[in-house]
Amino acid sequence: MDAFAKKSGILAAATMMVVVMATPVLAWEAEVTQGSFQSFAAGAGDPNYTDVAGQATMIRTASGATIVVVNVTGLAPGETYGSHVHRLPCADGDAGGHYSFGFPVPGGALDGSEIWPGPFTANPAGHAVGKAVVEATAGPTAVSVVIHAPGGAKVACADLS
Repeated sequence: MDAFAKKSGILAAATMMVVVMATPVLAWEAEVTQGSFQSFAAGAGDPNYTDVAGQATMIRTASGATIVVVNVTGLAPGETYGSHVHRLPCADGDAGGHYSFGFPVPGGALDGSEIWPGPFTANPAGHAVGKAVVEATAGPTAVSVVIHAPGGAKVACADLS
């Protein structure tokens, strides 16, 4: 084995060790939960939204912020949708009501106490992206993200786990 190959192998092994050792450290810095959107069942659902799909991600950062990102397809092109973090799982009372900190937080919606990664407007293909950043850590009852159609009906939900 020549010197270059030996040095390359050592460098590759050292790089792999850094990546393997850094992964647990990065996990301590943030808590990430995510889930896939599903159309609501007949109870809350609208039959016009049976093809809703996508992903919701919540990041509770080590610095005390909460970031929620929504990426969804199957919406009516050009329509504007609400999206909110909810306090119950999707199957429990159609996700219940909105999650609230109980007091205003920087970046919070409504009265400053809620997390809204919307409103957002679907593009011509029915795709939309929403994001919210609040300067507080969402509690353990922030467990789902709901998409509301124009007019307020709950049309899709993602459980965060």
